[in-house]
Amino acid sequence: MKRRLWDYNGGLHLAEHKTLSSTKAAAIASIPRELVIPLSQSIGHPAEPIVVAGQRVLKGEKIAHSVGSLSASVHASSSGIVREIADTAVPHPSGLNAKCIVIDTDGLDEEAPSSGLVQYEQLDPSALISIVQGAGIVGLGGAAFPSSIKLNPGTNRTIKTLILNGAECEPYITCDDLLMREQALAVIEGAKIILHTLGIKHCLIGVEDNKPKAIEALEKVRDELVYRNIDIVEVPTLYPTGGEKQLVKILTGNEIPAGKIPADIGIVCHNVGTAAAIFQAVIGGKPLISRLVTVSGNGVRNPQNLEVPIGTPIRDLVAQCGGYTDGAARLIMGGPMMGFALPNDDIPVVKATNSILVLTTSDLPETEQALPCIRCGKCAEVCPMELLPQQLYWYGRAKNGEKAQAYNLFDCIECGSCDVVCPSHIPLVQYFRATKSAVRTSKSEQQKADNARQRNDSRLLRIEQAKAERAERSRKKKAQLENKKKSQAAIEASVERAKNKKIARTEESSLENKS
Repeated sequence: MKRRLWDYNGGLHLAEHKTLSSTKAAAIASIPRELVIPLSQSIGHPAEPIVVAGQRVLKGEKIAHSVGSLSASVHASSSGIVREIADTAVPHPSGLNAKCIVIDTDGLDEEAPSSGLVQYEQLDPSALISIVQGAGIVGLGGAAFPSSIKLNPGTNRTIKTLILNGAECEPYITCDDLLMREQALAVIEGAKIILHTLGIKHCLIGVEDNKPKAIEALEKVRDELVYRNIDIVEVPTLYPTGGEKQLVKILTGNEIPAGKIPADIGIVCHNVGTAAAIFQAVIGGKPLISRLVTVSGNGVRNPQNLEVPIGTPIRDLVAQCGGYTDGAARLIMGGPMMGFALPNDDIPVVKATNSILVLTTSDLPETEQALPCIRCGKCAEVCPMELLPQQLYWYGRAKNGEKAQAYNLFDCIECGSCDVVCPSHIPLVQYFRATKSAVRTSKSEQQKADNARQRNDSRLLRIEQAKAERAERSRKKKAQLENKKKSQAAIEASVERAKNKKIARTEESSLENKS
């Protein structure tokens, strides 16, 4: 019986371009001459290095440990010698450098000792969470959120359903498709481990209907293992169904309130790649040191999916895929909708890298001059978050962040659907990003001003307290002096009286003797 599905607002049917890379089996990327492994590979603090230059490391050995709950540990992707720990170019829209551990590989790919757990059902959930945290596993769908946190939603939340995201809705990207087709067992068993850790029974795996082989592979493994509590759900191919909120809505009919997370409505979401990584960590004892990456686009000669060691320079992947074509014009990490352009191919693959896209000049949209908004409303029609992009645009232009927030600016997932349909070619998402940045900056400055005011108020209070304490000490000292003077005067008066009495007695005695 087919499972009921729900709709979400908007969405687009985009040209897929997935057959460029999905028709070939995934290959193993060769070990590069150097690995550039960023210390920051999650949304939290950068990891702290525990190796030094000149030290030999083994494949899978921890080279930096996490700092705080949102940080993720980092491991060596192959054996070699640590050349340096230095600021190096990393994949980020800002184009800034960040601290990385650079390893000169030795070609031996010698692994550090590891141990897996076959009977994970006998372990306490906290032990499994520690394994996942120690393996440095983060969300492989692109968010890079530490997976161990999602496995521990807290006692104040009641989780009922696990959702694995296999939608993969962006054009060109096929790494999750290949993963589900070729490593279906790891995905299904990873789901079972997550269910056991969360203490729940029900799992939904959402896969777009343009991936029939992936659906077939998952169903086959599920049926062979008789895992009746795992449902593989075929969902319509529509962008951006792979968004967390959109997939939750289409599978369950539930909406995640603004400012909330799926766990607040009893749901935990993981990417199918994350589930496979959890399986490898728990059963195989392997940390997250490699991942499937789609290398695609008409700008590369042989598009395909590669199992890539984390830290591999992108130039090595492009070379393994036959190099660039003559028309190669733009290098993008991620998909064409939500990815970002890279300045060069020296930048390394990180845990959040799902795709390297090389576009030609013919693939790139023609640069059109933005025209005035004609208020057609098409942007609102396609917005999957049911926002009013036109209003957000006007308030963004007017630099009115307060009004933009009133129209739920931060609910925008920056999917780019509004950009695609805008007949005036207005770069709406750029305005939204700029407005978000301005609001964050304003809030940060306001917080700094509030902190400065609090520090100044505290300083003035300390000054007043010190002044009052000095005045009190002065008053007490003055009172002590006054009391001392009074006491001295009383003593002098007593002495004077005694003296006068003595004189008087002497005079009386003299008078008596004369008489």
